[in-house]
Amino acid sequence: MKFADLKTKTDDQLSEELTSLKKEQFSLRFQGATGQLTNTARVREVRRTIAKIQTLQRQRQAN
Repeated sequence: MKFADLKTKTDDQLSEELTSLKKEQFSLRFQGATGQLTNTARVREVRRTIAKIQTLQRQRQAN
């Protein structure tokens, strides 16, 4: 997800998205550990999107 798309979301929407992505990240890690993970690039994408959301939330708290 692009940073510009995230900027248009409200704080509540960002929190919901973050929760959803963390659940997906856990699921992907579990799949990787059991050898069922097919799309390994998704792990990196989810991790980076989580970082983008957390960065945006911290920027909003600072202002």
